[in-house]
Amino acid sequence: MFYIISLLILTISWAVFLYDLLSRRLKHRYAEYDDLFKEFNKLKEDKRALDSENAGLDKVFTQTLALYELTMDICKSLDEEKVFAIFCDNLKKHISIRDCRYIKDGSELIKYKDYMVLPLNTAENQIAGYLAVDGILDADKEKFGILSQQLLIGFRRALFYQKVQDLAITDSLTQVYCRRYFLERFNEELKRSRRNKLHLSFLMIDLDNFKHFNDHYGHLVGDAILRQVSKTISDMVRQIDFIGRYGGEELAIVLAETDKEQASFAAERIRQAIEASVIKAYDEELKVTVSIGVSTFPGNNEQRTQDLIEMADKALYLAKETGKNKVCFSPA
Repeated sequence: MFYIISLLILTISWAVFLYDLLSRRLKHRYAEYDDLFKEFNKLKEDKRALDSENAGLDKVFTQTLALYELTMDICKSLDEEKVFAIFCDNLKKHISIRDCRYIKDGSELIKYKDYMVLPLNTAENQIAGYLAVDGILDADKEKFGILSQQLLIGFRRALFYQKVQDLAITDSLTQVYCRRYFLERFNEELKRSRRNKLHLSFLMIDLDNFKHFNDHYGHLVGDAILRQVSKTISDMVRQIDFIGRYGGEELAIVLAETDKEQASFAAERIRQAIEASVIKAYDEELKVTVSIGVSTFPGNNEQRTQDLIEMADKALYLAKETGKNKVCFSPA
């Protein structure tokens, strides 16, 4: 009996021991599970925060990409005015502003003293204009900075294209049209005059005694004379007229919608202005004169461009042969 009671007590003790051991282990497991559950919940919270942040970043990225893609729209045009118009339209889509202006003349900036003004510099770091914007919110200034950089890219591209075009059509010394482009414009203007039954006059101008100036003073002085004479003529003609360097010291002018009487007045005015001017070339102060031959359209025959050139050239030869510094007309 005692043996049985002892065995029972021993069994109960082992059972209590095992229960206690299992209880401690279960508590430990429950504690681990609780920690894991807390960590899981924290990871879920972190994931939600990351998803929210990613969504925000994705929105910012999409908006920023849209801002940078403005360059594609701007670069559709090579005209600076159109570039600005595209920029202004896009600016109003992305941010809130009251007004946006493209200002070419810096003296006008006084009118926009309350605006945010940014200079538009060329690739050579020369100011070619200004962007003036009013009513930008502080929250939009970063976006505006991105957009204005896209404008500058398109603006410089348009200016570079214009520069290349100017180099292709302009004589580098005199800054008037080169012969090839001048003749293209002459052909177009003659066609327009014929189609619309308008008058047109052509002037061939040659510097008198130019070889003497070149031989006596040197070619640098000769170039300075050509530049000044070309500028004098350019300042005297209308916007619808155009000038070209025909060759050497010969300049040519097409006077649109101009009859013989009007051409005579214009040619004489040019001749007198050149005769009256003093040309400063390096250390020299010189006086020069020009001879001018004039032809007009329409004449007695159906005239081509080459016919008008030949007629003006003959009139110029007559002016040279009869004393120079004069205006002569081709036969009607």
